[in-house]
Amino acid sequence: MKIGYPCINLSLDCRASRTFRLKSYSVEKLIKTVSGNLDCLEKMIDYNIENNLLFLRITSDLIPFASHEINDFDWQREFEDRFEEIGKKIKKADMRITMHPGQYTVLNSDKDAVFRKAVDELNYHAEVLNLLKLSKEAKINIHVGGVYRDKKASINRFIDRYKKLPQDIKDRLVIENDEKSYSVFDCLHISKETGIPVTFDNLHHTINNKGEDVASLLKEVFKTWKEDDGLPIVHYSSQKPKEREGRHVDHIDEDHFKNFLEKTNCLDFDLILEVKDKEKSAQKALNIIENKIK
Repeated sequence: MKIGYPCINLSLDCRASRTFRLKSYSVEKLIKTVSGNLDCLEKMIDYNIENNLLFLRITSDLIPFASHEINDFDWQREFEDRFEEIGKKIKKADMRITMHPGQYTVLNSDKDAVFRKAVDELNYHAEVLNLLKLSKEAKINIHVGGVYRDKKASINRFIDRYKKLPQDIKDRLVIENDEKSYSVFDCLHISKETGIPVTFDNLHHTINNKGEDVASLLKEVFKTWKEDDGLPIVHYSSQKPKEREGRHVDHIDEDHFKNFLEKTNCLDFDLILEVKDKEKSAQKALNIIENKIK
């Protein structure tokens, strides 16, 4: 199992997601900002290697306005060597990388403009992972999307559109169960029709489920992953007390995490901790696992 966290390292004095206002756009500003973001990404990777945190979700904001029409600069060529250099470090460390586009990347939208924008965003994410020269194990994680007053039609719309996506996107795309609309069983149905792997989110499943046994359900989820997809991916968090349903905790609940490990004891997967204090809780989770192995 590889343990990781999403997007930001709170122990570092930089962010790989720096941007600027659209009205301030210029090629010079873009180059300077992307250079800083890539430098910070490399610092995060160095930190993770040093601390044996071998799973990282890269921010979607690495390249400002990457899929916006204003950005017609060939940033791919400008930073090709830099991406390859960082990718070599990732591969040498055998680190797992994923990306997670934002909530407006919706393939099954009932508005064509939203769908086209989603494809542009997914193309950008695939370009980043391809420039890093990472294998198909580096995934792009999305939710199924909205219900739009007709869940069956929305599922079928997702399936139809997925089948027409460019292969570069299809090679990397995975879907995750959410806390409101699409359960694990919905995702498994879509996977059966498309072959798309399913990411299991334990907190979302806690909210949106039919009382299934987690270990048994995970075995079905993990069957959706082929060998060249890498190990299945799981997102882990627990509910923050006295907050809205689905709110992630600020710090890992060690007893809850140990209980989760007990439920999944015989299964092998890579784990992203969606906990507010990022690498700090990821390090605690890694220590719990290492002590359990001892």
